[in-house]
Amino acid sequence: MQEHSLYKEKSIKGRYINADSIQGCFEKVRSPLIPIGNSVKGIALHAFTLGKGPKKILMWSQMHGNESTTTKAVWDMVNFLESEDKMAVEILQKCTLMVVPMLNPDGAAAYTRENNNEIDLNRDAKNLSQPESIALRQLFDAFQPDFCFNLHDQRTLFSAGQNNRPATVSFLSPASKPERDITPNREMAMKLIVAMNRRLQNIIPGQVGRYDDGFNDNCVGDTFQMLGVPTVLFEAGHFPNDYEREKTREFIFISLVEALLTIAKEEIEMFKTDDYFSIPNNYKLFFDVLVKNPKLVNDAFAIEQSVGIRFKEVLDGKTIVFRPEIAEIGVLEGFYGHQTIECIDTKDFGFSFERQEILDLLREFKN
Repeated sequence: MQEHSLYKEKSIKGRYINADSIQGCFEKVRSPLIPIGNSVKGIALHAFTLGKGPKKILMWSQMHGNESTTTKAVWDMVNFLESEDKMAVEILQKCTLMVVPMLNPDGAAAYTRENNNEIDLNRDAKNLSQPESIALRQLFDAFQPDFCFNLHDQRTLFSAGQNNRPATVSFLSPASKPERDITPNREMAMKLIVAMNRRLQNIIPGQVGRYDDGFNDNCVGDTFQMLGVPTVLFEAGHFPNDYEREKTREFIFISLVEALLTIAKEEIEMFKTDDYFSIPNNYKLFFDVLVKNPKLVNDAFAIEQSVGIRFKEVLDGKTIVFRPEIAEIGVLEGFYGHQTIECIDTKDFGFSFERQEILDLLREFKN
């Protein structure tokens, strides 16, 4: 496969991606835009198709407005598929893609998970109370896909297994009933995930996780799986020092292309369901900063236990600011930090995020 850099959509980057951000991307799509509805605030929702093959794949991104990494990767994928690469040509000959690059533009504008009515669209599959949910379901019914790709981001707290490897990419084949049986369509989604994992292990070994498969019929993926369509949940997670998720977008791009190639080449049955279960589960073992033995000697200040700090993502204008917050204080054995500080004095706070902000946070807690 060609280098991601050749297809990376340079007009969008960073964490804040709203409807205005992708207008230029829409203008480059060769096929006509398909209006599928409007958001609560009246922003038009659009889909478009790529390819003319018999295998139909429906994919949607930014169902949660503050989960933008997969949106960037989708546009990178579009650039690849509209190239002259022989693999892109084969995919478009064998597959028809229906793409919704932003399902929740109101949430994207406000950088919130929910839509403008403060409803989580991924918990609205049963009630269909929101116009965005209705638009996706009507598109699903009309398109009648053979596969669905549900594209999301996950927080930095997840590890891939019970170790110090971050879950940079995670997948799930959702359950279609409380018993979590392996139905034929769920098994097909599992095998497709195995194909993507095999590719990713060559690039980010040990950094692929398996998302929790607890059944919830209000979730869109579970619902579509119930309706007999193999559905894959993609979760774009953390890569070291990549809070803008520009590296993670590359891994999602690679995953998308690998999945499409596997479908186009009819190679799904080459993979084994057992290998899906060998992908380690996600665990919530990471802090953004783990401070061990935090002492401010000159100020006669000390916290005797470790401090776990997580960043809150805050929209400031059109920029996402990462503000530290104390998440947990304790022994914290078995937990990890994307940055870990073993310190005995203020001079030991030598890490890339604002030193004074962490110090002030610890002082505020002590007082």
